[in-house]
Amino acid sequence: MATVEKDAAAELRSEFLNVLRSPRPSQVPLSVVPGKPVKDPFFQETPKPKFSEAMASCPKEDIPNFKELLQEENFYLTTEEGVQGLLPVLVLSMKESEKTRRPTIVFLHSTHKCKEWLRPLLEGYASRGYIAVAIDSRYHGERATSMTTYRDALVSSWKNGDTMPFIFDTVWDLIKLADYLTEREDVDPSKIGITGESLGGMHAWFAAFVDTRYSVVVPIIGVQGFGWAVEHDKWQARVNSIKAVFEEARADLGKSAIDKEVVQKVWDRIAPGLASQFDAPYTVPSIAPRPLLMLNGEDDPRCPLDGLKIPESGAHKACEEANCPQNFKLIAQRGIGHQMTPLMVKEASDWFDRFLKA
Repeated sequence: MATVEKDAAAELRSEFLNVLRSPRPSQVPLSVVPGKPVKDPFFQETPKPKFSEAMASCPKEDIPNFKELLQEENFYLTTEEGVQGLLPVLVLSMKESEKTRRPTIVFLHSTHKCKEWLRPLLEGYASRGYIAVAIDSRYHGERATSMTTYRDALVSSWKNGDTMPFIFDTVWDLIKLADYLTEREDVDPSKIGITGESLGGMHAWFAAFVDTRYSVVVPIIGVQGFGWAVEHDKWQARVNSIKAVFEEARADLGKSAIDKEVVQKVWDRIAPGLASQFDAPYTVPSIAPRPLLMLNGEDDPRCPLDGLKIPESGAHKACEEANCPQNFKLIAQRGIGHQMTPLMVKEASDWFDRFLKA
């Protein structure tokens, strides 16, 4: 990447960090609080999901006595003051007789799910020698108290403007998680990957943009052009996924229906800059030339491919200028909408093996 572009990316990261810090004037020391395995994971949806074919398809080593050799850690990291500042973390890895620094991957769940939902992925990667890490995003899993915790947080953010529950607050947690991981004796700090599905894909995208310690990045059905969608009237599917906050805004703005003005005002309020200076055309190329694989469905209405043409071109250009064109790839699976598939899980697995195990 050219020096001017590197400087621009660094400046954009600094601006984004200022947004993340704005509701957190006082910093708290990072500390670890022991936890226990969650016996009854909490999902904010009914019926409770039970099985994911895609995650179950994750490549896994056939290891005798796998369950006995699997090591599980449950703990909480303090990332800021308040109840939501206690970050639940689940880590799976294989027991080793000698401590060695291993490649590590952070996995992020989709809306209304939790870290335990990701267990098939965590076990698959752990069997292959990775340290596999999952967290509960804000207002999810152990950070939720009712079936409407996340929805209520989004509405409160619109009303009060003092939190950023859609993407940004969890990105703050992921910066603190990187602080923790780089200090672990069993983690290779130069080989920390990050991935996620849907909302988790957005978390992975923005965490990798702002924090270069995430060295290999695979957002799944998460990257989209928020500003492009508003401009081209393609915002409906994304808005419908968290409709309550937009309905609240519509009423407050005296509108009879949700329109592009309502959508833009909600994004500006609950995730400042999401549909403008921090949107995909600017933040996706800033991840390059670190290895970045974007996995989407060709027919995904929440992540329209036409809205990714500029960020795709920018990422390609950044990698070519850094003499590593192989470090960026966008795969849009034909005939697939907003869905993570076994093909995507396999492609992500191959990408991490390629860049974290070399």
